[in-house]
Amino acid sequence: MVQHEPPISARSPSGIPVRTCVGCRERGLAADLLRVVAREREAEGYELLPDPRRRLPGRGAWLHPVSSCLAIAEKRRAFGRALRVSGFLDISAVVRLIEPDRTENEYLEKNRHEHS
Repeated sequence: MVQHEPPISARSPSGIPVRTCVGCRERGLAADLLRVVAREREAEGYELLPDPRRRLPGRGAWLHPVSSCLAIAEKRRAFGRALRVSGFLDISAVVRLIEPDRTENEYLEKNRHEHS
């Protein structure tokens, strides 16, 4: 079995994996970023799940675990593109992890005003 090494640019000089945040688009150590994956729901659309242990199957996207990067990624619709999914994407689980004091309705209302 042939194993492929990731490109040199995907690792820091010390050999630690480097990833790009889908929100701010800055590169950072994978250990400093939160991996998220999309899981298809039985109803319509997808659910965005945080993957702090980096073990869930499927294509992942990386995000700084701060509210500003989450808001930028949602505004740019970066999750759908990075994860190659289309349709409704429920991000409530990630919102609860990153902003535990904010309810999903407050987050959606805040974004609704930004888009108007």
